[in-house]
Amino acid sequence: MASGQLSRAEALTREGVRHACHVMLYCDTRAMLFEGTPIRHIVLMQMRFDGLLGFPGGLVDPLEESLEAGLSRELMEETGVALAFSKEDHMATTSLSSSTPPLITHFYVKKMEEDQIRAMEIAGPSTAIDHGLEVLGVVRVPLYFMRDGGGLPSFLSHGFAGNARAQLLDALTRFHLVAPDDLRRALALSTQVHARTAADLRDALALAEDSQQSSS
Repeated sequence: MASGQLSRAEALTREGVRHACHVMLYCDTRAMLFEGTPIRHIVLMQMRFDGLLGFPGGLVDPLEESLEAGLSRELMEETGVALAFSKEDHMATTSLSSSTPPLITHFYVKKMEEDQIRAMEIAGPSTAIDHGLEVLGVVRVPLYFMRDGGGLPSFLSHGFAGNARAQLLDALTRFHLVAPDDLRRALALSTQVHARTAADLRDALALAEDSQQSSS
């Protein structure tokens, strides 16, 4: 997907484009997985209506509301929790020129307390108006490694919406949530996980076709 970085100010002068704001919410944690693997950080993403992973947020019209106000509105609709955002939470603006019409994404990152993160995970299913519709559920990003390639490598092999994968990788590096060497290792392992998944899908397709032929 063709893309390019630009300043927030420049983006707001563009005509004939759409704007979308998304946010990565995260916190530190002392929780352990299976009493042996430190989790260290909780990073929230969500499963979207199209089966792809993305960050909370959505389309914003800068002529009707500020980017931050639009992001807060979208967050309330998708998670049931309202948060205030400022320009200091803004991390990057990217133009996705391959979209029609062109789409400019504004990415924010906000650190929270663990109890706030947990409250947001609980609030969505019961109060968010978009839960079960545009949003199928909030998910945590596993930042750890498991022996079989599980954890972060497996997570990165999934499908992501737009430039959400690139936004995630950039934020994990910039905020020192995953060491650069570990991130490169995760990406290398994710290609192996993806190859295994592709093979499994081919086998599943073959079984489905055999089943169809048998029933004909």
